Amino acid sequence: MEPIRKTLPLSADLHLSYLTWGAGDPVMFLHGLADHGLVWQSLAESLSDRHLCVAPDLRGHGESSKPPEPDYDSQMLTADLETLTHHLKLDSVHVVAHSWAAKAALIWARQQPQRIRSLVLVDPFFVNRIPGFLRPTFPILYRTLPFLKVMGPFPTYEAAVNVAQTLKQYRGWSPLQAMAFQAGMEQKSDGRWGSKFAIAARNGVFLDTLQRAGLTAAIDTPTSLLLPKKGLNRSNFQLKPYKQYLNRLTLTSIPGNHWPHLVEPQAFNQAVADFLDVHAE
Repeated sequence: MEPIRKTLPLSADLHLSYLTWGAGDPVMFLHGLADHGLVWQSLAESLSDRHLCVAPDLRGHGESSKPPEPDYDSQMLTADLETLTHHLKLDSVHVVAHSWAAKAALIWARQQPQRIRSLVLVDPFFVNRIPGFLRPTFPILYRTLPFLKVMGPFPTYEAAVNVAQTLKQYRGWSPLQAMAFQAGMEQKSDGRWGSKFAIAARNGVFLDTLQRAGLTAAIDTPTSLLLPKKGLNRSNFQLKPYKQYLNRLTLTSIPGNHWPHLVEPQAFNQAVADFLDVHAE
């Protein structure tokens, strides 16, 4: 099933692009850093017979607007999601959030508990505040985080593909992975190729990690924490905040790495569907 893409104006100079599939009990998908809504294509196809699936390109990503660095506070992201939910006339939604987006999902659930029926957190990352003294290391972090290599620039699209095929999220280079990568790339004004993910968004998101934590109070929303066997959350220390603050938490081990929706979509889709079925209308 091909998604329908629409655009929601948020202000005179800011818009949110989003995709929809299917109809039924609504579920919103929130992609991770440097990704976009179309990475959820396989999951949406598997759920669209019984769910309205909504996948925004979060600000700074994909086809959505690219505001300046100060405009990536987590609460701005949750305000975008709240506006989108009102626009779609949805009283409440299930939320599936990957990596960095889990932070926005948790803040949204805390601020608007009546809006979020259930949460699926996929290998969360950068959820809580990191110490301010680490800020000078951000330029090093930008260069060393492998998934940010797709930002480019690259002399040709083929050169970009060659780099992408070495990265964990595109390991195996399936049709789903190739499609997701292509949808996130564009040719720049100088003829070179790079990601649609904005440098301002990269910088703004990392600044937000210094200022705001996603888990600071108890949340009663039913939550599934999906933990890929080769993911980022493998120790009890990493899981402690989720166990402390999420009162209705389920831990589920799944195959794959930090991007299970791209590298192990069948098992991932089933894990999400099983959880949503329990909490369906």
